[in-house]
Amino acid sequence: MTLSEGSRVCIVGGGPAGSLSAMHILDLSARERLGLDVRIFEPRDFTTPGPGGCNRCAGVLSSGLLEGLAGLGVELPDGVVQATLRSYALQLDQELIPIHQPDPARRIVSVYRGAGPRLVQSGPLESFDQFLLSEALRRGAIRIRARVGRVVWEGGPVLHVGREQVRADLLVLATGVNSRPPLDRSFGYRPPPTAVMAQDEILRPADWPQDQVRAFFQKPRGLTFGALIPKGQYLNVSLLGKRLATDAVSDFMDAQGLTPWLLPPGSLCGCTPRVAVGSARGFFGDRWVAVGDAAVTRLYKDGIGSAFATARAAMQTAVYRGISRRAFRRGYAPVCGRVAADNRYGRMLYRLWSLNLRSPHLLRAWKGALLAEAGGPPEKQVHTRVLWGMLTGDEPYRRLVFLQLGLASLMGLWRGYRRASE
Repeated sequence: MTLSEGSRVCIVGGGPAGSLSAMHILDLSARERLGLDVRIFEPRDFTTPGPGGCNRCAGVLSSGLLEGLAGLGVELPDGVVQATLRSYALQLDQELIPIHQPDPARRIVSVYRGAGPRLVQSGPLESFDQFLLSEALRRGAIRIRARVGRVVWEGGPVLHVGREQVRADLLVLATGVNSRPPLDRSFGYRPPPTAVMAQDEILRPADWPQDQVRAFFQKPRGLTFGALIPKGQYLNVSLLGKRLATDAVSDFMDAQGLTPWLLPPGSLCGCTPRVAVGSARGFFGDRWVAVGDAAVTRLYKDGIGSAFATARAAMQTAVYRGISRRAFRRGYAPVCGRVAADNRYGRMLYRLWSLNLRSPHLLRAWKGALLAEAGGPPEKQVHTRVLWGMLTGDEPYRRLVFLQLGLASLMGLWRGYRRASE
C-alpha cells in the first residue's frame, strides 16, 4: 500500500495536528512529485472569539516547536504572538520565587488558539490555529467546511460527510480528545485516557509583567499545577488537578488571594477541556493513522510540539514507507513510543516535585540552591533548568530527571540547605 499520483489524503480535524499533517505531506509530496489531493475537514471558525472557535489550551509554544516550524518555512506573525515568556514566578507559602529563562536563545511564546476570550475587549485577536490552517491551504490543501459524521471501512476508509461519501486513500485522524472520534468500531481505535482542566481569561493588571507566568502548586487541595499566563492585555488561567470542581477557577483564585479576580469584569471566558494523559490504543492501521492528541502527546506540556512530531513522523512514513499497518508500525509507532516512554519520566519528575513541596527541609534546600546558582552560566543553573523545562515542556522529561538526580543537583541541594540554614 503506497501513495501515488493523485492519491487522496483526508485529514479529519483542522487544528495544529491536522494542519501540520497537511503541510508535512504536501512538502514531501512536492519533493517526490506525487501530486496528492489533500483535504482537511474542519467545520469550526477559528476566527470566532470564545470556546466555539478555540481548541481550548494554554497556548504556550516551546522553542523546539518554533524551530520545527521554521524548518517548514513557517514564521509566526507578530500579531499571532501574544507574549514572549522570559520568566516564571512560583507562588509558595506567600513567597514569590522567580525562575528566569536559563537560555535566552530558546524562545518561548504564548498564543491564542482561537480569536481570544468570549468577552474580548477590543475585537477578535489573531488565531494561531487559523494561521496554521491558512498556511496549509496556501500550500495546496483543500478545506471542507463540514463535520465528518462517521468513517467506515469499505475496502478502505470512507468518510460520511452530510449526505456525501468520500473515499480516502489515506485517512489522518487529527480530532484531539475534545471531539468524538468518528471511526467505526471496526477500526479498533481507543482514544487516550484524559483528565479535565479548568480555564478562564481575565484582564492583565497594568503592573503584571507581560513576559512572566505565575505558577501555583499548593492550593486548593488536589491542584497539580495552576498558571496565570500573559497574553497581551489578558491573563490565561489554566488549572490541572484531581477531581476539579465545576467552580475550580473561583476556588483557585480565592485560595491564592487573587479575588475579586484582579480587575473587573473578572471572568471573560471559561471552559473545562480534556487533556490526554496517556496513549491511544490501535491508533493506526491499513490506510489510516491518528496524530497529535488523538494518538499520544507529552504529559501536561508542549502538546502542540507533540502534534508537530507525530504529524511529521506519520507523514514521512506514509510517503517513504507506505500506508499499511506494517509500515506505520515500523516507521511511526517507535516515535509515539518514545513520547510515551518520556512521559513516564514526566510522572516521576512531578512526583519528585510533589515531595519537595511536602517537605519543609527539601523546599528550603531547593530555594537555597536556586539563589546560589542565579546569574550563573546556563550549564550551571541545574535547578533553574529543571523547573523551567518542567513548566514549559522545553526539554525532554528524561533529561530533566537525570539532571534532578545528578551529582551536581544533589550537591547544589546540600549547599542550598546549608545556605538557607545560616
